Amino acid sequence: MRAVGVVADHDPPPTLTDLYRARRLDMVRLALFLVDDLHTAEDVVQDAFAALCRTYGTSLHGLQDPGAYLHTAVVNAARSVLRRRRTARAYTPPHPAAGAPVDEGLLLAEEHRQVLDALARLTRRQREVLVLRYWSDLSEAQIAQTLGLSRGTVKSTASRALDALEKKLEAGR
Repeated sequence: MRAVGVVADHDPPPTLTDLYRARRLDMVRLALFLVDDLHTAEDVVQDAFAALCRTYGTSLHGLQDPGAYLHTAVVNAARSVLRRRRTARAYTPPHPAAGAPVDEGLLLAEEHRQVLDALARLTRRQREVLVLRYWSDLSEAQIAQTLGLSRGTVKSTASRALDALEKKLEAGR
């Protein structure tokens, strides 16, 4: 195997395979000293070799000193990793908005229970009209067809049912 370093004018440049075999471990050690993480160091070196291959191909023709190029690529990639780390560590996420009070679920559940209790005390027809209107989101015409009533009856029943429901809820407080 020929030495990989500065290429003399009469010697052909080393291939990418030659450079990889000769310098990979040295470059991983260098990257490890810079980024302090073996997996990241290996990724940095792999990316440097991949960039070298994309730019010059596997024969490395046109590259005066492949070892120096690789060294510079590893150092620059390690610097980029360190910059990203520093940015990530400096980021302070915004404070989350104050959440709902701890007992809000309990209060809401109690309010729902009170509404359901008051609804149960309505007449069957009033309860049906309100449930179809506000739970099933049906129109007056759809409710009238479903219950076999006139549209006017549905309208007046809904109005009376809401009044009765409101009174029952106020009485329960």
